[in-house]
Amino acid sequence: MAIAWREQLSVGNNIIDDDHKYLIEIINRVEECLTKKDMPALKGELQRLHDYSLLHFDREEKIATAVGYQQTPGLQQSHRSLMEKLGKMQSDFMTAEQAWSPELTKGFADFLRNWLIDHVIKEDLLMKPSLQK
Repeated sequence: MAIAWREQLSVGNNIIDDDHKYLIEIINRVEECLTKKDMPALKGELQRLHDYSLLHFDREEKIATAVGYQQTPGLQQSHRSLMEKLGKMQSDFMTAEQAWSPELTKGFADFLRNWLIDHVIKEDLLMKPSLQK
């Protein structure tokens, strides 16, 4: 089930919101690759997700610092943790003997959806007041 952008996910900053929209697109493409069992395309999309996440997190931290967001150090730690979790899940999936089992592919897709949406809802939206000043 693809993720759809909802206005409730907006932090009120076009740069961050556009990044989140693009990350949603990548995750949707990863899910499509999982459905099709297309390993070459999956590897490419996962690399794109990794690279763009790093770019996005760096950009988000710079914006948070620029607007005086008091929780920037916690945000930075969260980003490091998210990248570690993403790396571990990617590695676990790629090395699993039953990588294409319905349970494992669903679990990986669910992880990616929650990985992004939970971060936006639980952490990024806390920046909204600082971003709107």
